[in-house]
Amino acid sequence: MSGRSQSRWPLAEEATPELVLGPLAAEPNFKTRIYATLKEAIANMDIYGTTEDTWLDERQLAERLGVSRTPIREAIAMLEQQGFVKSIPRRGIVVLRKTKREVIEMIQVWAALEGMAARLISLNASRKEIEQLRKIFEKFHDGHKPADYLSEYSEANIQFHQTLIKMTGSKILQEMTEDILLHVRGIRKITIGRNDRASQSIKDHLAIIDALEKRDTELAERLCRDHTLGLAAYVEKHSEGIWTETSSDRAIPTRR
Repeated sequence: MSGRSQSRWPLAEEATPELVLGPLAAEPNFKTRIYATLKEAIANMDIYGTTEDTWLDERQLAERLGVSRTPIREAIAMLEQQGFVKSIPRRGIVVLRKTKREVIEMIQVWAALEGMAARLISLNASRKEIEQLRKIFEKFHDGHKPADYLSEYSEANIQFHQTLIKMTGSKILQEMTEDILLHVRGIRKITIGRNDRASQSIKDHLAIIDALEKRDTELAERLCRDHTLGLAAYVEKHSEGIWTETSSDRAIPTRR
């Protein structure tokens, strides 16, 4: 085990991330459905919004989903194979965070994929579809500035980036971004409130939408890519001392 400390994003107030789940009805390929449900629930958690490790409990998961522990165990094994969680003997199941370098690389990959998404939307999407992107931000104006409504804007920000990928209609592109989203979404939520980034964010988004509406494919692709690369640069510059460990020497979390 590495002796290095594992620093986290500092927040004024921290709350334990909540896993939102409901009962499932039994059906064929039940294990796969439980896996998908847990994966989505983990993706919706703010795992980077607290310095505390996030732990899952097999028994509690089974109770909340209304199933036996066997399919839960099988689904957890699938999540562990994909690097979402780690089962630690006599401790439990911990949701894994990525290192700073891994997160930056994920954002860079997302930027490339999102740039391609903008290109495809510019070439193939209808005007009505593109208008849906603008509607995401219609509530934010001079009297309702993003910086003054960070929680609302943060959700709109995430919705915008997810919608860009979905609008391509490319299942392959959606699958490629699915796993990255878990981590990129968490980082976006944390950084959007810093250094008035929300004000610049909405300007970038509206410029991207303008380019899409004008069918300026090259500009839309570049603006979209550069916008997300800006997040990577921000994380690199403004997170000194955070996630200094590498993926090979990350300390195993200990449960308090």
